[in-house]
Amino acid sequence: MEYQRKKKLTNCTIGLLFLSGGIEYAVILPTIWAYLQTLHAEPYFLGLGISAFSLTGLLVGPLFGHWSDRSQRTKAVILFANMFEIAGNFMYFMGISKWLLLGSRLVAGVGTGVGASIFGYLTRSTTSQERATVFAAVMACRQVGLLIGPACNLFLRLCNFRLGPFEVNKFTAPGLFMCLLWVLLQFVVMAMYYDLQPGPHLQRAALAAPEEEEKPLVQHEAGQEERDGQHGYGSTGTAQRAPGEPPEGDEYRYVPNGHLAEEEGREKETSPFQNFSVMREYLREEVVVLLTAQFITLFNQTALETMVTPITQRYLSFGELENSIMYFLCGIEVICGFFLVRCLSSRLPDRVILVLGLVICNVACVWCLLFLARPRGSFPVLLTELVVGVFLQVLGLPFVAVSQVSLFSKVTAEKTQGFSQGLRRSVGGVATILGPLWAGGLTENLYVMLGVMMGLLSLLTVMVGLSYSYLVEPPRGYVPGPSQEEQRS
Repeated sequence: MEYQRKKKLTNCTIGLLFLSGGIEYAVILPTIWAYLQTLHAEPYFLGLGISAFSLTGLLVGPLFGHWSDRSQRTKAVILFANMFEIAGNFMYFMGISKWLLLGSRLVAGVGTGVGASIFGYLTRSTTSQERATVFAAVMACRQVGLLIGPACNLFLRLCNFRLGPFEVNKFTAPGLFMCLLWVLLQFVVMAMYYDLQPGPHLQRAALAAPEEEEKPLVQHEAGQEERDGQHGYGSTGTAQRAPGEPPEGDEYRYVPNGHLAEEEGREKETSPFQNFSVMREYLREEVVVLLTAQFITLFNQTALETMVTPITQRYLSFGELENSIMYFLCGIEVICGFFLVRCLSSRLPDRVILVLGLVICNVACVWCLLFLARPRGSFPVLLTELVVGVFLQVLGLPFVAVSQVSLFSKVTAEKTQGFSQGLRRSVGGVATILGPLWAGGLTENLYVMLGVMMGLLSLLTVMVGLSYSYLVEPPRGYVPGPSQEEQRS
């Protein structure tokens, strides 16, 4: 079938894009500090260079997502974003000065913002049942790239020749390599990527709403007083909405079969000031919980990644080779974890997988507090404590990552998925900037560093527990609507 062939090619292209993103991270990161030293850069430039890449990505992610939402096309967005990757990596290859190197990471970071558009496309082109499986496969592609990247450095470090006015050596070769790889991907996207509309199975699902759901919901002003005290975590009022139900009151109105043309036209006719009510979409309890999960898990992950290397150097005398082997084994574990979650997602709800991941992460954080904050004992004991702590932390990551992305795509509006995913990725970008900064300043005081991380994780666990009944996909046909105050204005 032609549609299925195009869908497979498109999915393969998306996998290659995420694979290349992982390769870029693993190729650039190991050599950027030595590269900066050859350009006489101050030590703080390393942090600036790493943060710059995340900063521009989190800023443009919502913009790219909004672009794809409005156009319902992602191919043009991907081609446009890849141009920044090409330009940024060529600037990295040129070198010349530390400021140009910093600018190269800012420019290349813009290209990462296209991930929001891609996740929006995947949401629109998959059913809610298969979404977690698809997201797990896409995330695993990036992890595979993180494993391939170090292997690419094995031959890039041997480069020593000139290309016109530019010198190609072990520091500049990664930039040239990634520039050529992104150029090649431009041709792959043009040839293999298709802007597909939802397939026949999704269209049939959209038209399969039961007749009893066609009845409009009648709002009663008499019940307004009952709803006044029902907001906040763990509210126990008798009128609290049941699991899977949309929020009561004026926040939601019923629209048969999801998106009607007259509703879309009505939204276009509203005053621009009324569009600010869209923000209420992201202030709902379940959305806040999932954004918090995105921030805390990435904050803890990047903080622990920053902490592990100084610990292994101080207590185990690990060098570059030992740390590389450790990261390689962690990458294999993460990939296996993603495929494990992919298998479990067809049998367990997303919120159950999220809880399992949080349990594992809590156990890992407690273990690190007990044994890694002040390591004691012989080399075999210290190595065992480190291996167990890292293993548990890496094991919990795929469970939390896949489940919260899948849930977030289900509790937010489908027609604005690009912007929503951009917002989610921006929150994660802030976490990846703050996590290393927090851990880097407290490598000598691990009790404080790990204690705060444990506190954040405990807060997230409590939030998920209190909001557990809301972490489900709402029934088809409910979209956010204006409040009474907005209707009167």
